[in-house]
Amino acid sequence: MAGVVESPVATREVDTHCPYCALQCGMTLRAAPEGHVEVAARQFPTNRGGLCQKGWTAAELLDHPDRLTTPLVRERGELRPATWEEALDRIITGITAIQAAHGRDAVAVFGGGGLTNEKAYALGKFARVALRTKNIDYNGRFCMSSAAAAGMRAFGVDRGLPFPLADIGQADTLLLVGANVAETMPPFARYLTEQKARGGTLIVVDPRATATARQATLHLQPTPGTDLALANALLHIALGEGWVDKEYIEDRTSGFDEVRRTVASYWPARVERMTGLPVADLEAAARALATAETAIILTARGAEQHAKGVDTVTAYINLALALGLPGRPGSGYGCLTGQGNGQGGREHGQKADQLPGYRKLDDPAARAHVAGVWGVDPDDLPGPGPSAYELLTGDEMRALLVFGSNPVVSAPRAGRVEGRLRDLDLLVVADFVLSETAAIADVVLPTAQWAEEEGTMTNLEGRVLRRHAFREPPPDVRTDLAVIAELASRLGAGARFTTEPRAVFEELRRASAGGTADYAGVTWERVDAEDGVFWPCPSVDRPGTPRLFLDSFATPDGRARFLPVEHRPVAEEVDAEFPLYFTTGRVLAQYQSGAQTRRIESLRRSAPSAFVELHPDLAARLGIEAGQDVLVTSRRGEMRAPALLTETIRPDTVFAPFHWGGAARANSLTSDALDPTSRMPEFKVCAVKVRAA
Repeated sequence: MAGVVESPVATREVDTHCPYCALQCGMTLRAAPEGHVEVAARQFPTNRGGLCQKGWTAAELLDHPDRLTTPLVRERGELRPATWEEALDRIITGITAIQAAHGRDAVAVFGGGGLTNEKAYALGKFARVALRTKNIDYNGRFCMSSAAAAGMRAFGVDRGLPFPLADIGQADTLLLVGANVAETMPPFARYLTEQKARGGTLIVVDPRATATARQATLHLQPTPGTDLALANALLHIALGEGWVDKEYIEDRTSGFDEVRRTVASYWPARVERMTGLPVADLEAAARALATAETAIILTARGAEQHAKGVDTVTAYINLALALGLPGRPGSGYGCLTGQGNGQGGREHGQKADQLPGYRKLDDPAARAHVAGVWGVDPDDLPGPGPSAYELLTGDEMRALLVFGSNPVVSAPRAGRVEGRLRDLDLLVVADFVLSETAAIADVVLPTAQWAEEEGTMTNLEGRVLRRHAFREPPPDVRTDLAVIAELASRLGAGARFTTEPRAVFEELRRASAGGTADYAGVTWERVDAEDGVFWPCPSVDRPGTPRLFLDSFATPDGRARFLPVEHRPVAEEVDAEFPLYFTTGRVLAQYQSGAQTRRIESLRRSAPSAFVELHPDLAARLGIEAGQDVLVTSRRGEMRAPALLTETIRPDTVFAPFHWGGAARANSLTSDALDPTSRMPEFKVCAVKVRAA
């Protein structure tokens, strides 16, 4: 059973999980004789004893000199140390005055996909019960929202992987669309190695020849923004060759005939012109998928972060359903969640339109159930609010409380977002380092780190895990739950909040009971004893659910839904003024906005700064040499970084990682065009021009 162990030499040990990506790799923390905290990998089903360099160095941030250890308040334009009393008074005075003058919705909350389930739940409750504002959303809107919406449309449920990770290594064919797992979640790559060692076929779709794509049996390198057309072409070929599973379609799905008619126009030669992919490669990919005994299709941010992301994911779900993959042992469709608690963070109330248990905020029955748990009148709960980007740039917001996010770096069209945050009457940031967003705040609250608090996380498989505290936070540092409870108390709702994570989780269980993401049967003891519990788990006397869809789907009639989707151009096409495609992504040694990893010396040595990838032919045409600073400009802004010349990228495409702020901020360029369903911004493609700086 996981937890605190005293070794024979009195070295304290705690089994816990990595604070970074959604693999949530198992690790052990130990107190070293020199006084620092050591990290050791441990055997856990997701990482099987492995860690990436981010995981190995995760504890170095606990005692980093940049660690915030006292509240800060802005005075005469500068942040200075303050007491908690002064900082909290400043916040409450500001909130009260703003809501009195402009209404409750003038105060907004912005959360993060790295918060524990308990904190995500408490934050959603705080917004709706203490602030009584509709304006809450979180950075997962920028990560998983398109796949989540597509999954809900097709299957009636959103769980990133509806099967355990181990299935991936056993698949005869694996189609990986828009994911570079070798750099974003390296322990995942061992499943690819296992899959190939068994003789499996790995197909990777990516406009760059990434470290993952270089492992592929077949690498498809399409024009950015054409993944939907590719999916429709693969289904067109499967239909023409008689490879679809007619019995499965008849027994377990609805709506196929309309999809059949739609994909009829996506013949390979036409799609070759749209995507730049040879017909032979399209046919080879379709054959490998359709004729395999077991096959898995996985999508990730490269396919999803578009203004048509929901439809793109839907196209791959259509392909999976036509081949009879979802619910078939060893096969299926899944989505790779990115952030540490990207799955749980969207299930329990941070999203603008959701209540705990993945309930819809505009559903009267859902409102009544959750209001009963919270002890409030359902009519007092605000309705759905705007999505993340619309919240961050909207005119209604006069004050913003940020927990666990750095939108000044991570939001699209980040220059506009930063300008809007600077113009607020009150910006409050709770964090453990001075991120770029915290640096422009009016009040900064120092909060506990991952190894200093108890709680649960839900990984990309839907496996609920326990995070165990290794030590107490520094003396003048508080947990996010303590901050939320204290603010609620000062707003007159203190009786409904607690600082104890276990008590919050017990309430979460009741609030989620009967919902799509049902945690009612998940207890901390079970999570420790069983290496995590897969939701849904509706009662303590029933097992969790590692594999969904074995018998039926979570739709009213139990059938999965085909939905016809058409390719449409990207929101911003290249033209004479901006002739190149621009796309963004991650690098191995950094994570998300980089606020944590850029402070770790070994990671900084591995990836010291941003860069701009250019194909050598493009660089020669523009007169740019390797290492030379270049300016990349879009209609929204510009970034400056050294040129990295590589033949792994298309000659018509430019790439930059998004982990850095300042002049090297990639999201200064990105598009704020939004998907009409998920409200996901089009991070992955926009039009730019490049010149030597």
